[in-house]
Amino acid sequence: MDLPWTMNDALAWVLDVPGKVALIAILAVFLRWLSHRFINRLTGRAAKGPVHGVLAKTKAGVFLSDLRAGSSERRRQRAETMGSLLRSIASGAIWSIAFVMILGVLGLPIAPLLTGAGVAGVALGFGAQTLVKDFLSGIFMILEDQYGVGDVVDVGEASGTVEAVGLRVTRLRDVDGTVWYVRNGEILRVGNMSQEWARALLDVTVAYDADLDEVERILREESVRLFTDSTYSGVIIEEPEVWGVDSFAKDGAVVRTALKTAPMHQWEVARALRSRVLRRFDEAGIRIPVNIFPPTGGTA
Repeated sequence: MDLPWTMNDALAWVLDVPGKVALIAILAVFLRWLSHRFINRLTGRAAKGPVHGVLAKTKAGVFLSDLRAGSSERRRQRAETMGSLLRSIASGAIWSIAFVMILGVLGLPIAPLLTGAGVAGVALGFGAQTLVKDFLSGIFMILEDQYGVGDVVDVGEASGTVEAVGLRVTRLRDVDGTVWYVRNGEILRVGNMSQEWARALLDVTVAYDADLDEVERILREESVRLFTDSTYSGVIIEEPEVWGVDSFAKDGAVVRTALKTAPMHQWEVARALRSRVLRRFDEAGIRIPVNIFPPTGGTA
C-alpha cells in the first residue's frame, strides 16, 4: 500500500508551511528588536541633550529637539514616556502584520478576520472613547511640555506639585499632602507656576489715613534691600517695582509691589518681603487694619 505522502512531500511541506511560519516569526522578532533599539537610541539622546548628526534636520530630529526642552529630569521622564509609547506601537504593528501573514501561510481566510477586526475596532473605539481621549491628551501634554515633574500647576479641580506624568493620569500632591489623580482627558486648562519665571506679588492694605508716600518708600526700600541681599541674588531676577495703589478695600488702600523671580521661588520671596515690611511698618507707626484678617476660633 502506497503512503499518501512521501518523505520528499513531507520535507516540502515542512519547508513550505512551518518553515515560512518560523521565518516570519524570526523576522518579526528581529524587526521588533531593531525598532526598539532604534527608539531607545533616539530617546536616550533626547534625555541627554541636543540632537547631533544627520537626524538634526529630519522629522525625528524635530521630535527629539522638542523632547530635550526643560530640565534634565523633565527631559528624562518625557523621553522615557514617549519611548515606552513608541515601543508599544512598534511591537503591536509588527506582531499584527506577522500574525496576518502567518494566517495566510496556513491557508486560513484572512478577509473575514480583517472584517471582524474592523467591526470590533469600531465597537471598541465607541466603548473606550474616554480612555482614548485620556491617552491622546497625555501624548500632546508631554510633547508640548505643558508641565513636568516638580512643576506647581493648577488644573481646575486640583492644584499642587506634579509628582508623575503618565499617558492616562497625572498625579499631583497639594499643599496639605493630599495626592490627586487627574485624568488627562479631563484637564481643560493648565496654569503652570513653574515655567521660565514667576512673579511675587505683595498686596499690603494700609489704613486710609496712612501716608501713602511713606508706605511706597518703605516698600521700595525693603524690596531693593531684598533684591541686593546675597541670599536672594540668584532668585530675584529683576529690580523690584512698586506699582502703587492697586485697589480700594473696605478697610483701606491696597498697595502692590511686584518682584520677578526664578520659578518656584515667588512664595519664598513674598514671605521674606512681608516680614521685612511688617517690621518697618511697626517702626514707622503705619497701621494695617486688623479686621482684614479672618476671625480666629471655630471648629477644627
